[in-house]
Amino acid sequence: MASSSASHFDLVVVGAGIVGLAHAYTAARRGLKVCVVERDAVCVGASVRNFGFITVTGQGAGDTWRRARRAREVWGEVAPRAGIAALHHGLYLMASHPLALPVLQAFMATEMAQGCELLEPAEAARRAPALQLDGAQAVLYSPHEMRVESRTAIGLLARWLAEAHGVVFRFGEAVLEVATPRVRTARGLLFGERVVVCTNTELHGLFAERLAPHGLRLCQLQMLRVEPEPGFRLPGAVMADLSLVRYHGYSRLPAAAPLLAQLRREHAESLEHGIHLIVVQSADGSLVVGDSHHYGAAPEPFAQERVDALILQHLRATLRLRSCKVRERWVGVYPSSAETDCLIDRPNEATRVVLVTSGTGASTAFGIAEEVLDAW
Repeated sequence: MASSSASHFDLVVVGAGIVGLAHAYTAARRGLKVCVVERDAVCVGASVRNFGFITVTGQGAGDTWRRARRAREVWGEVAPRAGIAALHHGLYLMASHPLALPVLQAFMATEMAQGCELLEPAEAARRAPALQLDGAQAVLYSPHEMRVESRTAIGLLARWLAEAHGVVFRFGEAVLEVATPRVRTARGLLFGERVVVCTNTELHGLFAERLAPHGLRLCQLQMLRVEPEPGFRLPGAVMADLSLVRYHGYSRLPAAAPLLAQLRREHAESLEHGIHLIVVQSADGSLVVGDSHHYGAAPEPFAQERVDALILQHLRATLRLRSCKVRERWVGVYPSSAETDCLIDRPNEATRVVLVTSGTGASTAFGIAEEVLDAW
């Protein structure tokens, strides 16, 4: 069957979340004709239900950290061109528990600590007066992180890809079958010399038989938008002790084991809900706060008030807040794997299935996309 130029592309990307957009951008920069097909009218999945926090420090050693470093570089190039504001930079990770300090010291001895500083509480207070440092052991400062408003950044990125790079977007169009070069959608037939499938939580749709052996689950998280007092400002993103037993760049260090054991005794309920604190700030001054982690084949779509209360408890223990009014609550969902942070499957020479299985899509997608296209 012949194909017209309007329906024939060098690359068809299925899914307009950040992983799909990263592949579209990387391919378009290399001169390829690209089409992105998205089942929803706009992107409403994990890519817009997060912190907009491009995180390098603390990512797992090896591929994930390397991909995050590269992705951060690309974000720095792309964001200003796409009209995406960088709301703040850097990370302050506060170690309050005595057993947290050895973890940070061990981290500082790794290659992943390049450019980072381990601050004494007095110096941290000077740089970040919003931190609640009473009894703190130290604060890890990383200059590498970048924060964007994910709710608007994804749309701005898509619009820029269309306007500046000629990427064709077909929103509100479900892909029913991929048999490269044919891509059958609910509205017709497309042709792509290559196809990348980035469908995030759709584990039982396209290529379900290839995903099944990997034991993927869905992870649901709870997040909040909090209104602090007028004039409250964060100098960068903020994390605390629980992040040291969550993020693999810290948690897989031998020094993290005693901390985890102690936190299980002191914060058992928080750990049961997979809670660790991340706080970032939006342009209007509000704080995006989270998050929790609950796993299953189909997590119930109901947020738990107790989980929100625990998150807010950790927030108040970490920041000097006089006011803490919740303005919004929401849940996000992403695929999770015990095997890898990113699943790259090769059904055939012309097709790739790419899922970020660790909740690090915003932080690593641009790095992953370059690897996928380089290896083709």
